Amino acid sequence: MDYADSVQKVLLRKINKAEQDLMQLKLDYCRFIFGLTHRSQVIVGETHYLVQSVDLDSMTREEDGSLSRPVVWGIPEGADPDVAPLSLGTDWVAAKGPVGRAGP
Repeated sequence: MDYADSVQKVLLRKINKAEQDLMQLKLDYCRFIFGLTHRSQVIVGETHYLVQSVDLDSMTREEDGSLSRPVVWGIPEGADPDVAPLSLGTDWVAAKGPVGRAGP
């Protein structure tokens, strides 16, 4: 049983590391492909929002192999910081796109 326990611990440690690496890669993808970072600004309709959180688990694989936009949560620009964040879904545009360009 000691061997099985040690193998389980090693495998769990490797799985946890792989999951952490995947989350970091998804964050990098959001940053470089969508121009999205924590506390960035997005536009939904005509309203500007400050991003409070990004749901990386909502990103799905597209037919072409790319990843879909994540669901983001944010508050309207200029709102009190204590306001509860709203789910903005995936129909948003980064206020500044990749490499400083406007839009996606």
